[in-house]
Amino acid sequence: MHRAALGSLKDMRVAICGSSGLIGTALRNSLTADGHDVLRLVRRPAAGADELQWDPAVGDIDPGPLEGLDAVVNLSGAGVGDRRWTKRYKQELYTSRIRPTAILAKAIVGLDRPPRVFVSPTGISVYGVDRGAEVVDEDSSSGTDFLAELCLAWQAAAEPAKDAGVAVCHPRFGLVMDRSGGAFKQMLPMFRFAVGGSLAGGRQYWSHVSLPDTVRALRFLIEQPGCVGAYNITAPEPATNAEFTRVLAHMLHRPAVLPVPRFALRLVLGEFTDYIAGSLRVVPHRLTEAGFVFQHRTTREVVAAALHQ
Repeated sequence: MHRAALGSLKDMRVAICGSSGLIGTALRNSLTADGHDVLRLVRRPAAGADELQWDPAVGDIDPGPLEGLDAVVNLSGAGVGDRRWTKRYKQELYTSRIRPTAILAKAIVGLDRPPRVFVSPTGISVYGVDRGAEVVDEDSSSGTDFLAELCLAWQAAAEPAKDAGVAVCHPRFGLVMDRSGGAFKQMLPMFRFAVGGSLAGGRQYWSHVSLPDTVRALRFLIEQPGCVGAYNITAPEPATNAEFTRVLAHMLHRPAVLPVPRFALRLVLGEFTDYIAGSLRVVPHRLTEAGFVFQHRTTREVVAAALHQ
């Protein structure tokens, strides 16, 4: 296993697909603040030299602007918890990830000067729905459910770039916590108004991570030579949903007295309930072995960062 100190390359050129989402916006801001050039892949007409219009629905992309980049980061994909799962939305979850990844991998293969690294994320759902209190790392077996198979297909779509000699990294995101978006933004008002509580019993492990550490981890994978393969992007100390609930309520100075039973979640979320109630105790073994140091290791630190306290 290689080890590397966290550093920063000078004057990088990085393309980001999904640069307007929670993680993409934070990554773009971090890179530009340090003087790096970011090329945004957008589906609308380009508004400037820092944007490249493409249409993954029809496989249309001009590979020219990708020549000589240091990295391509693909953060595309419909939100798994944004809507109730129907057959049509599950297909959207699939195509919004697989198609852009395959198109980018194909474009990279055709370049005379391909990027050094292609960062193509998946998620910790690759490990299945519910593994109880088992400690799960990158060597653990994958699941056989819908999201696990989606993650595996998502990962496989990037294989052509790997076969062409590009370093391909697969960050496996846990629950990225920040008040500006994602699951944390949705649950925060309930806790502020003292109507929050544990979900589906609260015994399931939630493998969370702060947004700043997520961005730092992505930059680590971009900047450090030798990073290839799967990396769990989760705080080193996952917590149960009940513990997370207690910490959040305490930091907001609010009670957490209204637990939500599983049947109530199913009425609202349908099939996705199984993933909210499932337990994944995931640790970032490969990332820490490579030399990455988390700023927010504990639930209290992750929540404080999410609240910007």
